[in-house]
Amino acid sequence: MSVAHQARAERLTEAEVFRAHLGGKLSTHVPRTPLDARTLSAISTPGVAHVSQAIAEDARLAARYTWAHRLVAVVSDGTAVLGLGDVGPAAALPVMEGKSVLFKALGGLDSIPLVLRTQDVGEIVETLTRLRPSFGAVNLEDVAAPRCFELEQALDEALDCPVMHNDQHGTAIVVLAALRSSAELLGKPLDSLRVVVSGAGAAGTACARMLVAAGTGEVTVLDSKGVVHRDRPGLTPAKARLAELTDHAGLRGGLADVLPGADVFVGVSSATVPEELIARMAPGAIVFALSNPTPEVAPEVAARHAAVVATGRSDRPNQISNLLACPGIFRGALDVGASRITERMMLAAADAIVALAAEDLAPDRVVPHVLDPRVAPEVAAAVAAAAAAESAPFSPSRLGEDL
Repeated sequence: MSVAHQARAERLTEAEVFRAHLGGKLSTHVPRTPLDARTLSAISTPGVAHVSQAIAEDARLAARYTWAHRLVAVVSDGTAVLGLGDVGPAAALPVMEGKSVLFKALGGLDSIPLVLRTQDVGEIVETLTRLRPSFGAVNLEDVAAPRCFELEQALDEALDCPVMHNDQHGTAIVVLAALRSSAELLGKPLDSLRVVVSGAGAAGTACARMLVAAGTGEVTVLDSKGVVHRDRPGLTPAKARLAELTDHAGLRGGLADVLPGADVFVGVSSATVPEELIARMAPGAIVFALSNPTPEVAPEVAARHAAVVATGRSDRPNQISNLLACPGIFRGALDVGASRITERMMLAAADAIVALAAEDLAPDRVVPHVLDPRVAPEVAAAVAAAAAAESAPFSPSRLGEDL
């Protein structure tokens, strides 16, 4: 039985879930060599003083003699946790611990969860700037929109290390990869597709920008008030920028007005989509219902009308998870000492995911399984190559705005 089929077959009970988190999911380990008297003298006094002195004389040596250059800070303020919303930093910590476990298991990177009791962008930036000697990259998680856009950009400008808001860019990379694979499977050119994105928060905005950057035919984004378009009053600055990139067909109204005839639905909101709207999509439709833990439309319902169905759940086929992207992206960036995660690096990550999916492409396998051991190394290699070839830095927080 494949890893994917095992994951689908094994449904967890609530008791099993809580046992998996009992006492937290992280711990430190003993040194790589046995802790005897000689090792103690090396890692503590008097030996460690030689290393500290050397780093004081040449700060570049910290990359060789500490773990900071391979350590990712997984940072959240707890304002947009999963589909639960603003549950606060303490309730966000189990999620951040889990991400740290997966960074190690999938990407071979050490990471540390940091949950902050503040929602002030300036305070978060100041905190991470002061902590900068302790880590090599920042993975932002579960920060609510629109503040997440401002925070990522501020950190990108303040820190001399890779910064990425995973809920934005990790999700967008995997959505693009899944859409490219689905289009290849169905024989539909990417530039011919009409895509409807339900949700204009962090993930929806980044998905729309990424799809536009990749040359998708037509992208329309909706929030709770309907289509995000340039003539709509009261748009936030982030939504105003999004409106300039999307809705070139001039569509108006709500989901019931724009989903009929669409080729692709990308759900990244908590909205419920009735079956009759899915049924009115174009023949051979693609449905990505990514809200967690409850998809916008039940996958078995969507499958009655769509050729490809994906969710964000690990107990369903075609899991569109940012875990397919983020461990490899950070590993590749850190492997080559990149100071930024750029558009080219993110598109390279999508290319790597598409290439792996192509080896076993099917309606229920448009992306690799998140536990496929090939994914993170392949993504890392592609990202490292893109970073090495990069000539002009490009901030991920501005993805798509210059197109």
